[in-house]
Amino acid sequence: MNTLGERAGAVAVDVLCRADDLRVVLSPGRTVVVPLAWFPSLVGASAKQGADWELLGGGVGIHWQAVDEDISVASLLQPENFMRLPDKARWSTSRARAAGPGTSGSF
Repeated sequence: MNTLGERAGAVAVDVLCRADDLRVVLSPGRTVVVPLAWFPSLVGASAKQGADWELLGGGVGIHWQAVDEDISVASLLQPENFMRLPDKARWSTSRARAAGPGTSGSF
């Protein structure tokens, strides 16, 4: 099976599970940082459990045995294809309404 991570040449080489985010160092030398809130089982994990991870498939995935969590590198690189994220259109519309008439609602 050929995953997005494998095709892109991106595989995990190191992982750091922090209080608010998950940092994954990839083999091409870049780091992906995502909110830990995306992975509720890791939010509730102890520091020891968060640090006890192993690479799957040569780095195409990460596994935490203690909390039964598996994350693919592909899902970190293109989360919109793997996770339900907030609707950007709805968010933009609500910001425009909150900003009031005559404003764009953007930064």
